[in-house]
Amino acid sequence: MSVDLNSDLGEGFGAYAMGDDAAMLDLVTSANIACGFHAGDPSIMRRTCALAVEKGVRIGAHVGYRDLPGFGRRAMAVPPSELRDETLYQIGSLDAFARAAGDRVRYVKPHGALYHAAAADRTLADALLAALREFDKRLVLLGPARTELEAAAREAGIRFFAEGFADRAYTSEGLLAPRGLAGAVLDADAAVAQALSIARAGKAVTVDDGTVAVTAASLCVHGDSPAAVEMARRIRAALDESRIPVRPFI
Repeated sequence: MSVDLNSDLGEGFGAYAMGDDAAMLDLVTSANIACGFHAGDPSIMRRTCALAVEKGVRIGAHVGYRDLPGFGRRAMAVPPSELRDETLYQIGSLDAFARAAGDRVRYVKPHGALYHAAAADRTLADALLAALREFDKRLVLLGPARTELEAAAREAGIRFFAEGFADRAYTSEGLLAPRGLAGAVLDADAAVAQALSIARAGKAVTVDDGTVAVTAASLCVHGDSPAAVEMARRIRAALDESRIPVRPFI
């Protein structure tokens, strides 16, 4: 049994920093790097890719809606053909910097509102998968299990790996609880416990104090909070102490 540990990185913009990417890259095994639409810019993309390669961390394209003001967390009505093109554009942009650093983009993970929308809407999921196929059929999709994203990946012939969240509570249906709900964002103690629960038993906590089955080859720790590094450090240490190997899912 092993698990991957991933984080959303490269999410600053220009003079504005978001999180401590260098410190997170010492702890995670996969980096979901923003591609300039919800966050990030060319210089940040280059720098984050170079750090990831230096530390042996896998590079993933964290694609999102074109929504810098809303950090990609606002619902947007993007036509499927436009979503396909914007996804392809983001993957290609990040891959250029990954290759300049000596590696390539290995996988794709949708961000924020797009993550939830494509998980529920097969038309959007198909558009996203079309971009992966057009760019490189070796790409892997990372996303929520038992959703339209997994079904679309299977039909498109793209490998799919399921993701779980250490620092977020779930609904009883196995979906991420909206951030606005009380208890949706877990503190460090709860996140450590949840990471171990998902890795060992495939179970996560729900906002109504229950549990729900969560399949996960990779665990996400969000990198955009001030306490993110300490949380990731504690999760990594807990997994190591429990003799659960932490290694890239791809």
